[in-house]
Amino acid sequence: MSALATQAAPGLMAVYGVGPETAARLLAAAGDNPERLCSEAAFAHLCGAAPIPASSGRRDRHRLNRGGNRSANAALYRIAVVRMQHDRRTRDYVARRTAQGLQKKDIIRCLKRYIAREVYRALTCANITETHLRRAA
Repeated sequence: MSALATQAAPGLMAVYGVGPETAARLLAAAGDNPERLCSEAAFAHLCGAAPIPASSGRRDRHRLNRGGNRSANAALYRIAVVRMQHDRRTRDYVARRTAQGLQKKDIIRCLKRYIAREVYRALTCANITETHLRRAA
């Protein structure tokens, strides 16, 4: 599976915290035609990582999206957990957001949205390069 994931999207495998199984889940969510995803927000919504407003009269906040591709959402969650444990920048971010009063689930929601943005860029860059190589041949 590692060789197939690397062949399909080498940029995706280079993202910190992405392993072969996680990459396969994200590639399956994007499908054979990632160009159909017009923006990173559309990809985040497809993965269930787009924030949904859940504001009351007293508090302005967002909640987790319960829709979308559950497998891709689980892959984003796995990447977020790996980064929270091993990546210095992510640990600093978690400490800063915890000091601001956010709960762990809200911090993970923010991380998943950021990771979805990064994964979208990795998927589309790989696909753009592959498309240009096909046209040149």
